[in-house]
Amino acid sequence: MSILPDGEDLKKAVKWIDEQLQDKTEKPVSQLISDASLQFDLPPKDQEFLFRNFCKKDSDC
Repeated sequence: MSILPDGEDLKKAVKWIDEQLQDKTEKPVSQLISDASLQFDLPPKDQEFLFRNFCKKDSDC
């Protein structure tokens, strides 16, 4: 079971972050989320969604 985001820009951001992670980027996840938030002009609630779903509980995200 997966939780899918509602907005189209948020869906694009999730896809973009996932692609960056699969390409083994050197950037930390928190930086990818910030970049995606700017690139896709996401509101704070969508940015929070990204942090909740991409950051591990034990990481320094």
